Amino acid sequence: MPLRQQAICIRTTDYSETSQVLRFLTRDSGILSLLAKGSKRPKSKSGGALDLLSEGQIVFSQSASGAMGTLFEFAETVSHLGLRADAGRLDTALYMIEFVGLLLGESDPHPEAFDLLHNALGRLGDADAPVAAVLAYFQWRMLRHAGLLGQLSSCVECDVSIAGGPSGGGVFFSSARGGLLCASCGCSVDEKTGVTAATVSGLAGLQAARGRTGVSLCDDEIRGVNRLLSYHASYQLGKRMRMARYVIK
Repeated sequence: MPLRQQAICIRTTDYSETSQVLRFLTRDSGILSLLAKGSKRPKSKSGGALDLLSEGQIVFSQSASGAMGTLFEFAETVSHLGLRADAGRLDTALYMIEFVGLLLGESDPHPEAFDLLHNALGRLGDADAPVAAVLAYFQWRMLRHAGLLGQLSSCVECDVSIAGGPSGGGVFFSSARGGLLCASCGCSVDEKTGVTAATVSGLAGLQAARGRTGVSLCDDEIRGVNRLLSYHASYQLGKRMRMARYVIK
């Protein structure tokens, strides 16, 4: 029996001259890979080949044997024309879907992650959207949702508070150790990156807000948070995300 769900297209692959393999983040079933037969024909039920970031309702079936399912129909419900018209916003959106696609597993429902991506893409389409701030909030929330955020207010080794920012020899972050390191503890750790006072302050601001929107951070705080969280995500994934070079400044 065909199923209907809200979905965001996070990856497209040509399968034949007329068909595609599409990877969707769905709200109720998580990430699904579906074969869209004939989707590249102008008169298909999707209205032609689907692009990355296409968002709408899909009608599909799943294989009982675990093989790839089939997409029967796609009806767009959200247009992302605003973010597609600007290279910086589009690159950030592509980074977000790459982030989600690598962080989450197949067929594992994550409605909170779907809502987060949906809302972030919608905000990026607003003309007044602070793009870097939207990205910082998105990365922070996604890593927290996945249980990978780490210890960001005190040293993960000795538990000394680092809320006030670097002092003495500075502050570090180790993805392998799972959090911030004071100057003393950081000296003996090989995998680490330096953390500025602005970054520590930005992390504290996000932590204090507990994921609520409307967090006010300065440019240096936002830039530092984005760099650190992208570094952390890349280490956990075992590779740097392809779009990071265009987005993380």
